[in-house]
Amino acid sequence: MYAIAFPAIDPVAVEIGPLAIRWYALAYVAGILVGWRYMVVLARRSPNGIAARDIDDFVLWATLGIVLGGRLGYVLFYRLFYRPGDYLQDPLSAFALWQGGMSFHGGLCGVAIAAALFAWRRGIPWLALGDLVSAAAPIGLFFGRLANFVNGELYGRPTSVPWSMVFPGAGPAPRHPSQLYEAALEGLVLFAVCAAVVFAMRGLERTGLVGGVFLSGYALARGIGELFREPDAHLGFLVGGATMGQLLSVPVLLAGVWLILRARPR
Repeated sequence: MYAIAFPAIDPVAVEIGPLAIRWYALAYVAGILVGWRYMVVLARRSPNGIAARDIDDFVLWATLGIVLGGRLGYVLFYRLFYRPGDYLQDPLSAFALWQGGMSFHGGLCGVAIAAALFAWRRGIPWLALGDLVSAAAPIGLFFGRLANFVNGELYGRPTSVPWSMVFPGAGPAPRHPSQLYEAALEGLVLFAVCAAVVFAMRGLERTGLVGGVFLSGYALARGIGELFREPDAHLGFLVGGATMGQLLSVPVLLAGVWLILRARPR
């Protein structure tokens, strides 16, 4: 059985004395910065009175929503019911970002709450702001999945396909490079679909449409990606053989479909 050698990339991109900057952190920074500038471009096309300065001010809110929501979501969805004693004894460990562990679904909730509060304070439509965030979100997902690959984490299930890889710490079996599958589906493909809705279909004129396409598209992409990804060892397969990622994506899919159906031209 042949397998492609896993590229030995140091997870630490830059190390200066005691300061170590990891590729994972750079992926977050790159996703936020590139997504911010893309949202500024889209704001000029929005008919809902969202100014570029609104996007500039929202970046900090979005960052806090991503980080806090992503971490708390990981604790709630992936750890709390498995080892609740850890957080009962030390509740502050839930915020220990340096220990690793982030959840997209938690980050999604965090950004949604941040967008709702920001939109309320500025007097701009929440769903219109959500459309801009949704169009840019695949950029961050793309960089994040590439960082997962560099770290050799969230690897795929054993396989014999010619492009399989042996990941460090995952045993001798060749596996799907599922991080790259998800980078393509959740990042490149979903970005192209959302961009087509924005530019070819003038989707920003139908408030909530881009957000609905993103949510439903992400849920489908994540569901497909999970078919190749090794489930979390402490959770395994859950209801009906589904993974936690697939189960959490069901309400995301329903919310996306609902937004698409209710979207109306201005």
